[in-house]
Amino acid sequence: MTQDQPHTAASLADDLRSLGLAAGDTVLVHTSVRAIGFVAGGVQAVVQALLDVLGRKGTLVVPTHTPSNTDPVDWSKPPVPADWWPIIRAQSPGFDPLRTPSQWVGILPETVRCWPGARRSEHPQVSFAALGARATAMTDDHPLDEPFGERSPVGAVYRSYGKVLLLGCGHHRNSSLHLAESRQELAPMADYGSSVRGRDGTAYWATWVAADQDVSDFDEIGAAFEATGAVTVGTVGEAEARLMPQRELVDFATGWMGSRPGKTL
Repeated sequence: MTQDQPHTAASLADDLRSLGLAAGDTVLVHTSVRAIGFVAGGVQAVVQALLDVLGRKGTLVVPTHTPSNTDPVDWSKPPVPADWWPIIRAQSPGFDPLRTPSQWVGILPETVRCWPGARRSEHPQVSFAALGARATAMTDDHPLDEPFGERSPVGAVYRSYGKVLLLGCGHHRNSSLHLAESRQELAPMADYGSSVRGRDGTAYWATWVAADQDVSDFDEIGAAFEATGAVTVGTVGEAEARLMPQRELVDFATGWMGSRPGKTL
């Protein structure tokens, strides 16, 4: 479908306000910038639109994950030879919040990560970046064994009564549902490992145990939550967008998973 005219930071801000995003909000955003269509100024204008709506008292949070910084024993796309594994573990430079680019989460999170004043959490696999009034509170505590748990940035959004915005993408990208996973009494656990850059500049291999991450039922959970009427669906640029209260989403998903143990356990 051909656009009538370019979208702008101002027009996108109007769309976001019509969707229900407001000044002072804390919002965790998952995006497909391509779905928005042509924007004058590109991704920079999209970030600016979000910041303009949130204002100086609001906070923008985005995933800045680094999924390649994992144990090579689990790699399959593509796999690497077993005799490479110890070299990869020993010689990777190590995750650094300032140096390590995000991967496979889209161009907008990487733009936010590099924005003046951005803060980034220190988890070597599933870090988040934030801009705004509560950026430090969103990112300053992110333990290895709580990638999406209570003390993670996702948990910080929950404590702040924040919102989730899915902009051009579906619930399979909705990382807040992992918080519900971590709250399951019998949540399956998994082993994880990453290269981490220490304070002295040297890298070391860190390992931990945390709740297993499984997105296979996220679209089903998201559809069930939408059926409650708690999600506002609209258009931002050319993209279908969904805005929802994160606390209600997580509480709903926690109960949903708990009532269907065969789906998650």
